[in-house]
Amino acid sequence: MTRLLRDTLEDWADEARVPPGLADRALRRRAWKPYGAAVLVAAMIAAIAVFVTGQGEPEPVVRPATGIPLPPRPSPAPTDVRTDVEHSPPAKLIAAGRMAVSAYYRTSLEPVSGDQKRMRYTWSLYDPRTDGYEQTPYAWVDVAPGMQVAAVIEGDLLGRRVGVMDLNTRQMLGWFELEHSVGSVAWSPDGTRILATAYSSYPDLMEGEGDQMHPVRTGSPRTGYYVIDTRTGETAYHELPPLGDSLPGDEPGKPFNMNNRQDLGWSLDGTLIWAPTVTEPDRLFYTLDGEPTDAPEGEQYRRMTGISAISPNGRLVLGDDGLPTKITEVGTGQVAGRQRVLQLHAWADDENVIALGCAGKCEDEFNNGLVLVSVDGSRMTQLAANRDSNGDGAWRWVLTPR
Repeated sequence: MTRLLRDTLEDWADEARVPPGLADRALRRRAWKPYGAAVLVAAMIAAIAVFVTGQGEPEPVVRPATGIPLPPRPSPAPTDVRTDVEHSPPAKLIAAGRMAVSAYYRTSLEPVSGDQKRMRYTWSLYDPRTDGYEQTPYAWVDVAPGMQVAAVIEGDLLGRRVGVMDLNTRQMLGWFELEHSVGSVAWSPDGTRILATAYSSYPDLMEGEGDQMHPVRTGSPRTGYYVIDTRTGETAYHELPPLGDSLPGDEPGKPFNMNNRQDLGWSLDGTLIWAPTVTEPDRLFYTLDGEPTDAPEGEQYRRMTGISAISPNGRLVLGDDGLPTKITEVGTGQVAGRQRVLQLHAWADDENVIALGCAGKCEDEFNNGLVLVSVDGSRMTQLAANRDSNGDGAWRWVLTPR
């Protein structure tokens, strides 16, 4: 697999976190005939019995007709530094300041037909019971800000059932049944709504061998999105076709995206959603109803993610990838500091950044790991063990506000 291909796939997979259903479909209400109470109770018991006997491991199921009560976020949120430099993937929580590794995934390729393969994601979620991570069977996961609950997609690769899991108890708080298959979920910044991107078929298909492997170029199968409101239990589906590839004769500056996975994400204040591009700007914004709109004024993002590039105090902004990286002042553009790292990922606080560092003298850029680095680059703390990010089964983190 080529370096460009792997980097692109990893970046798009994050967006989910970017990084990342984007609309609310009102729960369909069926008209019930006025049966007697005893008949209704008997029917409910029979339905439950059928469900339980058909499941290998029955789970508590709550139909979210009036919403799902969510556990409160910690207040104040923890800000300590947590490291695991002995295990790869990590066995203990990794965190720094306001952000933590809430989940991670590993990818594998499995044959489909001919020389085609599909990329499968295997997800592990933070487990407060052990202060580590636990592998899950779900197709996609995302942890809400505060790290108390996770949204999960039940299914093989894609699914029509989105659940909300209490991370502390590992119990499902509720399920949302959807009419369209979804391939990613992302929590809103306030941790009350879930954005699920819908696909007509699985997007992560590859063809070729070795360094010649590349995505199957059939165009993205994205069809639209859901916004799921956990407070009311309501969902709504909106169509949103994908961006296409660049074609001869296209007007200059036309946004395009040749990637099959085109997961949608939230704006920083949760009032808009965005779709990724591979051009500049790297995203297009829409209202929650799917109408194109201008980008929010003053917002800047870590490329291809939903994470703000601007420091919590609003003074500094993260620079682009590349050794060394730089951080500049928002108002003047002057360089505030340079860092001997490969990528800047998220602000831990106003003075320190979670970044991707490299082992030794950076002889091999793929031998890398998470670090905490100061704005001026003078202080660096290793957060996670270095690993071969270009190797089979390499793990990829998801960062979430604590």
